[in-house]
Formats: sequence, structure tokens, C-alpha cells
Amino acid sequence: MSESLVVCDVAEDLVEKLRRFRFRRETNNAAIIMKIDKDKQLVVLDEEHEGISPDELKDELPERQPRFIVYSYKYEHEDGRVSYPLCFIFSSPVGCKPEQQMMYAGSKNKLVQTAELTKVFEIRNTEDLTEEWLREKLGYFH
Repeated sequence: MSESLVVCDVAEDLVEKLRRFRFRRETNNAAIIMKIDKDKQLVVLDEEHEGISPDELKDELPERQPRFIVYSYKYEHEDGRVSYPLCFIFSSPVGCKPEQQMMYAGSKNKLVQTAELTKVFEIRNTEDLTEEWLREKLGYFH
């Protein structure tokens, strides 16, 4: 089984884009959506979004294909502080092809390490991607 697990590399331009995204100065929500180029066995950029809410982000994701998302989320705490957690979301909808599922699952850790992210979440039903879900995952609901 492990022999058939494909771990895809991350495209060079995407590595640079993710690095810049980590240190962005904008204060709005933003997302980088990534997919796997099966032929090249590379994680590549799919779409970029500025000023996108979790609900809008949900609408950008394909229903039957996995995607990797790096999401910069503006969170306003009850005490008035604002933080910008950087979240890695692995969207792996039910109904994906098993081989696609395996390619994404096998490549997830490498991408997380490359992007140096610590808040890593997985979602199986894109409909669940809401502000409440994200806040709960980030531990902001008490």
C-alpha cells in the first residue's frame, strides 16, 4: 500500500507565493486554493482570493475534488484584540476518486511543512466550512 502512495512536490512559484502570503500586511481575509497537477505530480496554485469570508470560500471549492487551502482569517476577539491566524484546510469531500484522495492525503504533510503552518484542519463536507466551524477549530468558542 505505501508503495503506491504518491507524495507530490510543491511548485517552486507556489512555495514563494506561500512564503509571501505568510508575511502579508493586508488585514482582510484571504485564501490561496491549491490543487494537484496529476501529470506533473505537483501541488500548484488553483485560485487566489482577497476579502473572502469562510462562506464565500466554501462556494469556491469543488464538490467532488480535494483541495488544499491556506486561509488568512481576521479574527476579532471579545476583548477587542485582532489576530490573523493562518489556517491550512484540507478539503477532501466524500465522493472523491480514491486515487485522487490518496494523492492529496499523501502530499498534505509535505505541503504543510513547506508552508510552515501549524493550524491544520480537514473538512469532508464543504458545506460545513462556515465562520462558526473555523472559529471552533481555532478554539475561539468558549
